[in-house]
Amino acid sequence: MVKIVTDSTADLTPELIEKYQIGVVPLNVCINDQSFKDGIDLQPEQLFAMVDETNTLPKTAAPAIVDFIKEFKDSEESLYIGLSSKLSSTIQNSYLAREEVGEENVEIVDSLNLSCGIGILVLKAVDLRNQGLSLAEIKAEIEKLVPRVRTSFVVETLRYLYLGGRCSALASIFGSVLKVRPVIEVKQDGTMGVKAKVRGKRSKVVEYLLEDFKANLERIDLDRVIVTHAACPDDASYLKEQIEAIAQPKEVLITTAGCVISSHCGPETVGVIYLEKE
Repeated sequence: MVKIVTDSTADLTPELIEKYQIGVVPLNVCINDQSFKDGIDLQPEQLFAMVDETNTLPKTAAPAIVDFIKEFKDSEESLYIGLSSKLSSTIQNSYLAREEVGEENVEIVDSLNLSCGIGILVLKAVDLRNQGLSLAEIKAEIEKLVPRVRTSFVVETLRYLYLGGRCSALASIFGSVLKVRPVIEVKQDGTMGVKAKVRGKRSKVVEYLLEDFKANLERIDLDRVIVTHAACPDDASYLKEQIEAIAQPKEVLITTAGCVISSHCGPETVGVIYLEKE
């Protein structure tokens, strides 16, 4: 059986990982001179507490090549779907590991995405594996889906983006004073950009995600929709309920952002991920 492998930035729940026997290679998080493996010896709530205490944003790093080798050797055939090569060297390290274990037994797909933008591809690969497709066939089908993933999320605070060097101090101050909450999207080239800037109460920006979902409803593949969040379960539950009422998807999953994604987006981030139809 083909083993489906991803990394910790896919933000899949432990229950999904266990249910579908998904291999997960953890990225590394370093804060306050301590190094942790994402999701193994550091959880998001611990991360946020450490940031508040030190006023320092964690540094994140790709998994070591040996971590990929260990995962790939655990099965006769593996398909790895990983974090966008435009955002990390994770994919590059997976290719180096592939050379070590034998290229004929490992295939790699660059998701050109992050968080559950990866996760939704991983779950689709599981579906295809369970249908009996071969390693090459699964890879080919997933590569067709990569440009059809749509990932949008709301950032509550610009503090993490500022500490991480992704916005200026002035932008951070004005964003806080004016209560401007950016909506970030993952572009098809694997980078991120600002989709919209919503000013006012938090409820307005959550509603923006729903209105955007409605506007694109005819193009959405309703087999599976994912809502992911960082320390705002109520918003995630609300979005799930509303999406189910609007569109009746076959499945709406709620997942929690891991430490790497949380390091860059901060608490109270929430997003909606889906695939577009052909």
